[in-house]
Amino acid sequence: METELHNFVFVWVSVVAALIYCRYISGLVPVGPRRLLSFLPVILLFLLLPLRLTTISLGGLTAFFVAWLCNFKLLLLAFGKGPLAPPSPPLSLPLFVAVASLPIKISPSPDSKNGGGGDGLKSPANYVAKCLLVLSLFPLYQRSEYVHEKFMMMAYSIHMYIALEVALAAVGAAAGRLIGAAVEPQFDEPYLATSLQDFWGRRWNLMVTSILRPSVYDPVRSASGRLVGRRWATLPAVLATFAVSALMHELIFYYIGRKEPAWVVTWFFLLHGVATAAEVAAKKALRGTRWRLPAEASRPLTVGFVVVTGFWLFLPPLLRCDAVGKARRETIAVIEFGRGVWSTLRFISFSVASGP
Repeated sequence: METELHNFVFVWVSVVAALIYCRYISGLVPVGPRRLLSFLPVILLFLLLPLRLTTISLGGLTAFFVAWLCNFKLLLLAFGKGPLAPPSPPLSLPLFVAVASLPIKISPSPDSKNGGGGDGLKSPANYVAKCLLVLSLFPLYQRSEYVHEKFMMMAYSIHMYIALEVALAAVGAAAGRLIGAAVEPQFDEPYLATSLQDFWGRRWNLMVTSILRPSVYDPVRSASGRLVGRRWATLPAVLATFAVSALMHELIFYYIGRKEPAWVVTWFFLLHGVATAAEVAAKKALRGTRWRLPAEASRPLTVGFVVVTGFWLFLPPLLRCDAVGKARRETIAVIEFGRGVWSTLRFISFSVASGP
């Protein structure tokens, strides 16, 4: 673990140094291919740095932050777009580094629509309740040989979703305090989605959505509009967005497990891309009619489709690279470390109170 921490520090010092270079270059080189060429060494570096880390808590999150989100933000910046290229004034260096390297989106208002505090996130009670739910699963893991496989897969799914949401919220809250700005939550209760559009576009991992929209969806939609017309240009844009997301998930899974891709995750996202495109087409065809599926029916259908296809195509690759096992072992290690620190502090306080 000590080696992992040393590598973690090295990786993030390298990331900050590279982003300082990018901030400097973006002020000297005009938008376009020349700026992109200046960023290419950094983009390549960010693809290689996560290979120095092996844990899912440090390595997996770093790969997601740096190899995916940060690289896409730099690609957008190369052409004067994205969160790193606001109209005016330009971002300060600390804010540039924070927005580039972390999964945060500055909220236009310090008030949270989810009832949270001034940091723009959800209420602490929301995250505490979800963490307690994860902790309640640990006795189940210890008796997994007596539990039905499908039930265990459901437990793993809940664990991974909550772990991802809480981790991103913690990073967002820390970054928000550091830069003195409110940040938007990354999840909006995805189990309440009433359609695939609602799930992927407005509820699940919203940082990815906000990056894929300007980098993939909008350009493909604009180009497709000249070929198939504006009415149906959304469909190839949706398919292209899911295809890019599929490839990036395969990359993240490789960082986590260091195993050759089996392309099962790609099929998961391609299937959801086709299903979402079909949903969009159906809505366009039925526009102007009274026919509309009520939320009481669309919500279980949407969540059921996500769960079934997730069990089939998404969760097995995660189990193959031991993501759930790593997360569980690392969580237990953190809990044991906390207990050890607490015992040490109690012993010191008792010794001081007792006196010589």
